Parts: sequence; C-alpha cells; structure tokens
Amino acid sequence: MYRKVFAAFSLAALCCCACDNQEYKMGTYGYDRAFLENHGVEVVELQSKDGQSKVMVIPAWQGRVMTSTTGGDNGDSYGWINYKLIESGEVSPQFNPVGGEERFWLGPEGGAFSWYFKKGQEQVHSNWVVPSVIDTEAYDVESRDGKSIVFTKKFSLVNASDVNFDMGLRRTVSLLGKQEVSELLGAGIADELKVIAFRSENVLTNEGERAWTRETGMPSVWMLGLFNPTPTTTVFIPYDKDCEGSPVKDDYFGKIPSDRLVLEDGMLYFKIDGLCRTKLGLPPTSAKGLAASYDSQKSILTILKYEVPEGDAVYVNSQWGEQDDPFCGDVINSYNDGPTEDGTVMGPFYEIEASSPAAALAPGESLPHVQYTCHIQGERASIDSLVQSLFGIGLDQITGIFAK
Repeated sequence: MYRKVFAAFSLAALCCCACDNQEYKMGTYGYDRAFLENHGVEVVELQSKDGQSKVMVIPAWQGRVMTSTTGGDNGDSYGWINYKLIESGEVSPQFNPVGGEERFWLGPEGGAFSWYFKKGQEQVHSNWVVPSVIDTEAYDVESRDGKSIVFTKKFSLVNASDVNFDMGLRRTVSLLGKQEVSELLGAGIADELKVIAFRSENVLTNEGERAWTRETGMPSVWMLGLFNPTPTTTVFIPYDKDCEGSPVKDDYFGKIPSDRLVLEDGMLYFKIDGLCRTKLGLPPTSAKGLAASYDSQKSILTILKYEVPEGDAVYVNSQWGEQDDPFCGDVINSYNDGPTEDGTVMGPFYEIEASSPAAALAPGESLPHVQYTCHIQGERASIDSLVQSLFGIGLDQITGIFAK
C-alpha cells in the first residue's frame, strides 16, 4: 500500500518551477532542485526579488522545507537530502527519511503516550513505526504566493495507550528578508554576509470531542531540521547554568562521550560529524530559545530560534520505554547520526530540533508553535562579530573546543 501511495504522489506531481538545462554542481541548490524534479517531486519555491535567497518546499512530503540557499541556483544547499532513497523509489512501511531542513513531527516518540509504538510493544527500533501522516502523506495547499505557503491537514492517530486523537494542522512557511532577520535576532548583520531565513508557524487543533489531558496523553508539535554533517561543524546551544537539576539530557542512545559533548560556562558544544549516533536535549528550565551550528570550512552559521509561550508549560518525554514522568521532556534537541546497533546508517545527517509544550487542548482549541531557521554565510570576521553579539563567544572558542 505504501509503495502505491508514494508512487501516486511522486508521478502525479507537476513541477512548479522550471529548471533549465544547465548542469549544477552537487551540493548546490540548483542540483537539488533538478534532482527532485527529475524524480517527479513537485517543488514550490519562495524567493527574494534578486533570486539569491531561496526556500524549497515540498507539498507531497508534509509541506516540509527541503532545503534553502543564500546564493541562488549555484549557491550552497543547506538541507540534507537522501538522494539514494529518493532515487530508489522504494517506500518502507516503517520510515522514509527523505530529508529536509524543517519538517513537522509529533511528540512524544516514546513512553505510554507514544505515536510510534503500539500498546504493549517493547519500544525498540524493530517495533518503531512512523505514522504515515508525518511520513508519506501529502498536505493540502490552502494558499501560496512568492513569499509564503499555507498547508492544512486533518488526521486521526492512536497512541500507545490505545487512545484516539482527532487532530488538525495548519502550517505556514514564510520567507524573511535580511532586515527582518536582523530585527528578529536583535543584532546588526554586515552587508557582506548572505542571509536566508524562514518563519514556520504550526498550529495544532483538537478536532475531537474529548479534551487532551495528562491522563490520556497529549501531543506536541515537534519540528525537525536535518542538515549535512561535516568534520568542521559544531552545534552550540546556550543554557541556564543556574537552572535546577541537570541542564542537559545526554543519554538518549547511551551517554555522549566527553570528546563529543562539552558544557562550559553556560554554553553547550556538540561535535557533529555523522560518525557516532548521539542525541541530547535541554529541558524548559535550561533552554534559552536559541540553538546554532557553525561549519568553519564553508563559514556557514545556522541559527534556530523559537517563540517561548507565556506561563508555565510542560513538555512531553520522548525517551523510549518506561518513564517515571511522561511530561518532563525537552524543548530543544540535537542529534548526530551514525551507525545503529546493526551497523546501518539512516543518513548521515545532523538535527537541530525544537518542540512546543504538551497540547492540553479542549475540543476546538489550538496550540501554535512558531520558529525561525536562519543561515548566514560569508566572511569569518563578520560572522565572528555577529556570534559574539548574539552568544557572547567567538568562533575561535567554537572551532577549537574539540581540538583541546
């Protein structure tokens, strides 16, 4: 069934943007657009007036942002794309990691209220199945123009406690200009730096007749960003060093080795190379609304910023297996891909993720989650100045942390 569904939306897709006969170098935005179009995938582009800043969105793949660039068709492509899987045309009933630098996901992943395991199943990888609504199903396009696109979807899911949820989603992706990014970050951006950024608003609605509570489980909006790992990339995330309890959870797939994770003076540093499967998370008491990465080879700064809701909020726990508290989860996560127990590798890729609070919604109520993804590329000195302004550290600190 999944194979037929995938083939239907792939072969029926009509490309929205023409691609000329120019051959692009692998790793460029133009190469990725041509690759997807050549494999029957509909591409929608949001772009600046000069055509240099572009965001590529895929309606058939849950309205995800597949990639973006600051340099037009010949510029670097920032999102991770699984060429091998897409080219094969195969569709797995378990999960299809086609890639994308921002996609809609649902929490929690593990525990009694998981969407990825059936009731009574041992929560191990062989039993883990991603719901089709966040894996293979297309979303409806409500409206679009050159700067934004709106998707909608209604669906039902049953969690690991055998409770049914009727949900609605309204997802809006909007392109931001350089001045808007400067205002968002509260810092000036040098003229010579190239910028691409987009705003993502994901509104989850209770479409059922029953309230979502702690007793039944509650969903959360969980946005995943997949990027290309390199030996020269480091994720860095500020945290509240005076928070109660541990500021970081670092044992999702076994404790992260000290040569891959450093906590120093309110800043977390995470080694990103796609060679070791490791994951971390920051709770709401620790997170500060920002996460970032820097690739020193290409001089690319990536920033994820999310809007923090007012008032007290709880976050779902996505740890697999039995849990003492299903609502002691993370706000921000980062993942470095690598070999699983059987030696296979999904990517490799790395992730920077952000989650909404648990959606304690009465029938008809909605919960929005808004976040921003920014890529800034250019002269190291100018990026260094920006990083110091935003994070209070310099690039030498970031790039040298794992060389000590």
